[in-house]
Amino acid sequence: MTIRVLLADDQALLRSAFRVLVDSEPDMEVVGEASDGAQAVRLAKEQRADVVLMDIRMPGTDGLAATRMISADPELAAVRVVILTTFEVDDYVVRSLRAGASGFLGKGSEPEELLSAIRVAAGGEALLSPVATKGLIARFLAQDGGLDEDRDPARSERLATLTVREREVLAQVAGGLSNDEIAERLAVSPLTVKTHVNRAMGKLGARDRAQLVVIAYESGLVRPRVE
Repeated sequence: MTIRVLLADDQALLRSAFRVLVDSEPDMEVVGEASDGAQAVRLAKEQRADVVLMDIRMPGTDGLAATRMISADPELAAVRVVILTTFEVDDYVVRSLRAGASGFLGKGSEPEELLSAIRVAAGGEALLSPVATKGLIARFLAQDGGLDEDRDPARSERLATLTVREREVLAQVAGGLSNDEIAERLAVSPLTVKTHVNRAMGKLGARDRAQLVVIAYESGLVRPRVE
């Protein structure tokens, strides 16, 4: 199955470079280009994109607002957004994931990383670069009022609906482990882990693993380690 990719960036030169890279792969194709967030949302619906590579800083409707709009639209429930930016360690990491992004990747990443990110997102998994992950955890260590106001208390309350095993799996997901790694650690099958992850996403109203990570830290289920 061909992965349908939408490029959203206000720099035409970057879009052209991404198009050449993506179209060179046999399992993916670029189905549209957008220069701002509003256009990205419209094209995501018109072209039935599977993955949107979204620049976060664009004129007019920025990437963050566009991601929220895509995440909130039931017709675009299957669309996955991967944020691309030159700013990896700042509030945008947390806010992008809360808005519904499936991943966060720096524009300085290697071509292979970008292509892998598209495939991972299309498969319903979460993707965070090492730098972005470190920035995300740092933000939870030093959260301020600006971030607290975006919290959803209802999600924390829904943690009570999780089984003991689902909580255990959620904690491992928040630690950045894959299903195979969690399965090995808990001595169960990867399929069992996937089932627990899917049930946790359903109960917590999370689109994917990326949002599970945010919920796990926000609720206090998992606390970042201080190095």
